[in-house]
This record gives sequence, structure tokens and C-alpha cells, in this order.
Amino acid sequence: MTAVDVLVGALAIGGSALVLLAGIGVLRFPDLYARMHAATKASTLGIGLVCAAGAIGIDGGTTKILLAGVATFVTAPSAAHFIGRAAAQAEEADFELEGGGDLRTAVEDEGERPA
Repeated sequence: MTAVDVLVGALAIGGSALVLLAGIGVLRFPDLYARMHAATKASTLGIGLVCAAGAIGIDGGTTKILLAGVATFVTAPSAAHFIGRAAAQAEEADFELEGGGDLRTAVEDEGERPA
């Protein structure tokens, strides 16, 4: 067993553990915003680690693996942003902001603009 094998194993196990924790967080957290946080932050990093392990350990597929990782890093946070914005627009947000509802004001102003 070489140092590369140990590195690949550690990256794969670490990434898999983060993806597992993200899944548990989605099931256990009480509201939409906490679930979005769990689904995007930990799983994105976990998938990145698994992709790094695959890129190092697998010969001949590095480009495809890294492309899949980059696609995940772009789409997961973007999807979470749109889900959070839709929830705020639907007035499902049940939390109080210290500085006021700047996002709600921005969303309301955006809805009043002509297309």
C-alpha cells in the first residue's frame, strides 16, 4: 500500500462521511433553511473530496470526474439560493432578522418592477 492509496482512501472516506452527515442533517433539521444549509455545504465539500479521490486514484477518467465535481460546486449552491429566495417570496420565512427584512423588501420591490 503506497502513500497515494492512503491519500485516496482518506479522501474517499472523509468525503463519504460528509455526504452521510449532510443526509442526516436534511432528515434531522427542523426548518427549510437549516436543511438547505446541510444539503449544500457538507454535501458539496463531501462530493468534492470524493471527486478528488477519484481523480487521484482512477487512471483515465480524471477530466470527467473533475468536471462532475465542478458541476456540483456550481449547481448545489445556486439551487439552494433559488429555493431560499422562493421560500422568502412565499412568506414561509418564520424568523426575525435583527436588521429588518431587507431581503423581503428587495423581493417585494422586484415584484413591482415592469418586465
